[in-house]
Amino acid sequence: MAKRPPITNRVRELREANGQMSQAALGEAVGVTRQTIIAIEQGRYSPSLETSFRIARRFGVGLEDVFGWEGE
Repeated sequence: MAKRPPITNRVRELREANGQMSQAALGEAVGVTRQTIIAIEQGRYSPSLETSFRIARRFGVGLEDVFGWEGE
């Protein structure tokens, strides 16, 4: 089994706190597919820096309010 990236996120939590926003709606808002949002939420994919900023700005929070680092 592949090791997950050391990046954590609160994307699902923020989506649900924003009127139960769908994965598809968030993907459309930030320019990625619903499948990409699913992979980000599940920790199987680390988004680009640009996409990370777009997600954070969509929710009106800072980058570190959405993403964390559990690396060494």
